[in-house]
Amino acid sequence: MKTRIIAIAAALAFGSAAQAQDAAVGVWQTEVDDGAYAHVTVAPCGAAVCGTISRTFNGSGEYQSPNLGRQIVIDMVPQGGGAYEGQVWRPSNNKMYIGKMDVSGNALRLRGCVAGGLICASQNWTRVN
Repeated sequence: MKTRIIAIAAALAFGSAAQAQDAAVGVWQTEVDDGAYAHVTVAPCGAAVCGTISRTFNGSGEYQSPNLGRQIVIDMVPQGGGAYEGQVWRPSNNKMYIGKMDVSGNALRLRGCVAGGLICASQNWTRVN
């Protein structure tokens, strides 16, 4: 019994430590894009992090967007210093972009780039929790 309790405690500690080490993990609020914004839940996905649209809002409040559950941040691999590289999907035009992300505390800057990363558009997201 004692061994089982130690094993459970160790599993919880390691799981929490892994999540605490990745600054991007959590729920983030996007900027308004085409009149709506979303909450994106970022979680580990293999050696990277991925973000899924978990809630959507427009001028009338929360609504059931057809994009709920869609992955918007795809395979963002940590580069060190809060920087990530992967892919980004933009719901308003249904296009995929080279993705770059920088996380600092409760601020996240997400960029979608074309032309090998030479031309980028960005959004600043804030941590919800």
